[in-house]
Amino acid sequence: MSFLLDPSFLSVGMWSIGAGALGAAALALLLANTDLFLSKPQRATLEYLEEIDLKTLEKEPRTFKAKELWEKKGAVIMAVRRPGCFLCREEAADLSSLKPKLDELGVPLYAVVKEQVRTEVKDFQPYFKGEIFLEQLLPGPERRLLRKPGRRRLHPRGRFCGGIRKAGHSS
Repeated sequence: MSFLLDPSFLSVGMWSIGAGALGAAALALLLANTDLFLSKPQRATLEYLEEIDLKTLEKEPRTFKAKELWEKKGAVIMAVRRPGCFLCREEAADLSSLKPKLDELGVPLYAVVKEQVRTEVKDFQPYFKGEIFLEQLLPGPERRLLRKPGRRRLHPRGRFCGGIRKAGHSS
């Protein structure tokens, strides 16, 4: 323990500890705020989306292929990441305001949610005027890591982003 009392050790030791701490902090900031080490996302092709199994939200859910939604007349489909999110609800209300015009054109309005957490989907229904379906593998064809540090889920649901997709005859 006598080396701790040596003034030359403290000056050199503190510099190296300080430089190491600064380097670790800079690396942590870089990794937390960039996608440098994540694989680039692949676009989900229409062929991939057609084969996704959707479930109805009834007591006895019916499972069917997603292409049934747009196969005959086309469709406007909203992918909802979190039905409890106020931004998703606002977007759903805006999209639902177009429902009368879509009905005139014969184009159905659908939403697909990735999970059914407690009452989120039920609470989301007043904001969305179309049919809602459940699908857990919608984000894309490639398994990716979550961007949030500390989470290690290697599952397709890890990078789900909401959005709106028009599918059908003129898409």
